Amino acid sequence: MIIGGGPAGNTAATVAATLGAHVTLVEREVVGGAAHLWDCIPSKAMIATGGELSELQRSRSMGLIASGTLELDALRERLASIEARLQGSVSSMLRDQGVRMLHGTARLKGPHEVVVETADGLEEVRGDMILLATGSRPRVPDGVIVDGDRILTTRQAYPPPEIPEHLAIIGSGVTGVEFTHMFSALGSKVTLVVSRQQVLPQKDPEVAAVLEAEFLSRGVKLLKGARAESIVRQGNTVRVLCDDGRVVDASHAVLTVGAIPNSDGLGLEDAGVEVGDGGYIPINHHCQSNVAHIYAAGDLSGKLPLSSVAAMQGRKIAEHMMGLHTLSHRHLDYEKAASAIFTEPEIADVGLPEAEAFAIGRKIRVTKVPFSANAKALIQGDPRGFVKIISDPATGVVLGGSIVGQHAAELISVIALAVTCNLKTSDIVDSLLVHPSMAESITDAAT
Repeated sequence: MIIGGGPAGNTAATVAATLGAHVTLVEREVVGGAAHLWDCIPSKAMIATGGELSELQRSRSMGLIASGTLELDALRERLASIEARLQGSVSSMLRDQGVRMLHGTARLKGPHEVVVETADGLEEVRGDMILLATGSRPRVPDGVIVDGDRILTTRQAYPPPEIPEHLAIIGSGVTGVEFTHMFSALGSKVTLVVSRQQVLPQKDPEVAAVLEAEFLSRGVKLLKGARAESIVRQGNTVRVLCDDGRVVDASHAVLTVGAIPNSDGLGLEDAGVEVGDGGYIPINHHCQSNVAHIYAAGDLSGKLPLSSVAAMQGRKIAEHMMGLHTLSHRHLDYEKAASAIFTEPEIADVGLPEAEAFAIGRKIRVTKVPFSANAKALIQGDPRGFVKIISDPATGVVLGGSIVGQHAAELISVIALAVTCNLKTSDIVDSLLVHPSMAESITDAAT
């Protein structure tokens, strides 16, 4: 029994069904996952549109004269088409595997009993094993009234009713910087409220510095060391008052201040499932809750809020439910999960961060190569960024790395594989890569 059809739920369903399980999946919003199809995917699609506009602006340096005009209706159609195709693909895959799908709201009635409210009424389903993968929703600070017109959550901004003349973005984490890139590329004036002294406070300062420089070159205003105390609409203006007295008057505001797990209303207490801080369900290395046959995955588990992590959790859970953990089984290592930020330039990292290594006193070797020395980057007309590899100085084992630049989200896969498989820098150096290619800088950084 699976509650939630996002990356964790639908992956677990297909794997479990392939292994011979009878699977019922309940989804109340959209198969494929609301956070995935209504947040992650449309944001990346809009970022791609903004990226194309930026490419047109850089085309003069490549001997071309071109211009582009954003058509909002065409963009809406594109987003809807992508969502429909992905949703259809997931639904078709589940049906082909024999998964029974119910559209409705589910809650636990007991340790094995689930009550599903559908358009046709109530249905009670028993599950020998249960997976809770209900995702999350955007967090709205207390006292803020989201109207969907001028004050928006992220899910109301794909795209918004109109491209903002001046957008105030509250929050400078991953979502905040992606929105900053996206809307500045689409022509909005952007003010980013940064509560710390750098954007992406959890990331490498060198990485953040490259992104900040790019934002400033676009005319983005960074309000560092400021926390939004109030966000109020005044006619066609949104006023953001910060705790240090600074004020931002913008045409629109978007909240990018995190997410809340969808654990309320699940009947967790009726099944004896413990709930931790913030509404997350604590899990062990098999993704089991304190009730052994009830698992939690995705945003609900409080681990890395990445679709890739959720999907891998779903796979591992299905294998564990079906007894495959008794064979050779590699537990999911969250510290080796690669992540990417789809700004311009792109940012990606994996493994041990340099700052963390210094904080714990671990000896490391850090090598860094700029893309300005890469032939393909120069040919493409975009030599921004670098490759950084962190390794053990005694053994040469790759511990982590960061990439800033074109196609960083794709290139990080090389370093991620090295981290996961405990490869050495010499293994990367000995690989014969394509020339000219951006990946050659990974080899150079491993040398």
